[in-house]
Amino acid sequence: MALRLPYHQLDNYLRDLARNAEGFGQSAIGGLHGDVYTVTTLNGNLTDKWLLLFVDDGPGSLRYGCRLKEPLWIIFDVSGTIKLSSQLTVSSYKTIDGRGQKIKISKKGFRLKECEHVIICNLIFEAGEGPDTDALQIKPMSKHIWIDRCSFSDYSDGFIDITRESTDITISRCRFEKHNKAILIGGDASHTGDRCIRVTIHHCFFDGTRQRHPRVRFGTVHLYNNYTRNWGVYGVCASVESKIYSQSNIYEAGEKKITFKYHMEKAADKFKECSGFIKSEGDLFIGETESGLVDLPHKSCVFDPSKHYENFTVETPMDELKCYLQNATGWQSISRPANAPSS
Repeated sequence: MALRLPYHQLDNYLRDLARNAEGFGQSAIGGLHGDVYTVTTLNGNLTDKWLLLFVDDGPGSLRYGCRLKEPLWIIFDVSGTIKLSSQLTVSSYKTIDGRGQKIKISKKGFRLKECEHVIICNLIFEAGEGPDTDALQIKPMSKHIWIDRCSFSDYSDGFIDITRESTDITISRCRFEKHNKAILIGGDASHTGDRCIRVTIHHCFFDGTRQRHPRVRFGTVHLYNNYTRNWGVYGVCASVESKIYSQSNIYEAGEKKITFKYHMEKAADKFKECSGFIKSEGDLFIGETESGLVDLPHKSCVFDPSKHYENFTVETPMDELKCYLQNATGWQSISRPANAPSS
């Protein structure tokens, strides 16, 4: 029987991505109702009017399009590296669609600040520089976000941080490698508002990243059909009040054998320290990998994903799925879908 995979029909037409994420980011529409904005320059297009802004700014640049307030479906007519001079802020109702080109984001990253309905697809984030530089920083209070088919490697801090009451987010078909910290969900035990956070991570490949696949404080997180291997500290970490449902994932340890770690912290409005909860169902632990799983005190400790979204694509974790995740996650060389203007 053929392997069932998500999103296999979404590359036929440009805007089919909208409202088609699996998981908590299912409502994300990005720039569905806006015009197509075409990025025509990697390094900006400055005239005298723009000299006081960033060197990667100006009409035709990615930064300029992301700053505009109206909904936009952003595509690229160029390939290459965009060396961000500073963090790039993405405003609401934007799709950043790298299909059809090879776009690499370097030096700095994106910030999704108090925004909603953003889709980021088929980009490469590589070689971030400077203290506290994340590839994607989703905070505060952003929602309805979908990160799909992106590659992440070699940033100075983390790849993706989801904090400060940001919620309803899906991360899918992404590749994470050559780094320490992958995904942080919930930034601090004092941020009790992060109890609202809901994130789905599925069909991703974590290849030798040391930790945070993810690390979770407070949030509700569904992990399914991911492949995590050769971590340096732990696979998944459940900290204060987190609820993690790990379903049909593949875990393959290197030197560090324990997959699930529990970290005690005290929420700012509580008197006692606690860790989080993890439910593992159908996960595959390869070779000498140990789960480290702690029994749940009662079933209500962890949520039921089907009560939040009905349709999601889960396959038994076998060699065919493992091969797919190794070879078909992250940026892909695919054509730009139909109904986009030609260059």
